[in-house]
Amino acid sequence: MNIIVCIKQVPSSNEVRLDPVTKTIIRDGSQSVINPFDAFALEEAVRLKERLGGTVSVLSMGIPAAEALLRDAMSRGADRALLLSDRAFAGADTLATSYALSVGVRKLGGFRLIFCGKMAIDGDTAQIGPELAEHLGIPHVTNVYEIVEASESEVLCCRNMDGLRQLICVSTPAVLTIAKDINQPRMPSITGVRSAMTAPLEVMDTVAAGVERAWCGLDGSPTQVLSVEVPKRSSECIFLSGDMHEQVSALKKLIREEL
Repeated sequence: MNIIVCIKQVPSSNEVRLDPVTKTIIRDGSQSVINPFDAFALEEAVRLKERLGGTVSVLSMGIPAAEALLRDAMSRGADRALLLSDRAFAGADTLATSYALSVGVRKLGGFRLIFCGKMAIDGDTAQIGPELAEHLGIPHVTNVYEIVEASESEVLCCRNMDGLRQLICVSTPAVLTIAKDINQPRMPSITGVRSAMTAPLEVMDTVAAGVERAWCGLDGSPTQVLSVEVPKRSSECIFLSGDMHEQVSALKKLIREEL
């Protein structure tokens, strides 16, 4: 079974810097890691490959420094990698990102499953997987925490629905978004690291990928961040006196003043 895993580069700490003009995260690659949810997705794909045969390809859209993360993925069992890297991709929201990834998926071709992490820890939108499936016109299942059975034609999986276990059988090709704790990601082996250092890694810009520039980056993003503020915190405490009706009236007045 041939599987594609989408991987995102995220900051390794909570101290992120924002571009003062675009209000997007500055990604210089110096302190970046594989999005944790994507690590679970990669491990599950490699386990399926070991059981059923086939290949695992990793796909990412990002700056050139993301190549290191893709090589790390290959050291953990992925067979090939494709990086979409171009300044035109910068500032993309989930719609523009999923469009670019859909182009990358078509370039890789020959897949039966696409795995994405449930969400990225720097955005928490959980939109990429479903939007990617829509771009490709294939079914998707979100928040998968167990793959019970899998074949070339269908996958039986469990997902978490507000604390309830939902068993779903989906035909392939399909997109699955993987929840954490589905497995324990492996560490790279010495052999894997040495192999990944020299493994071929394809990098495509917008021209090579054949994307529509108007659908990429900020230009292709219908949602944009207008401003970013640190939440105001205060330890001030106001005591409301009087009986219950007087306290309620005073509270309503305070709420109206804040609004």
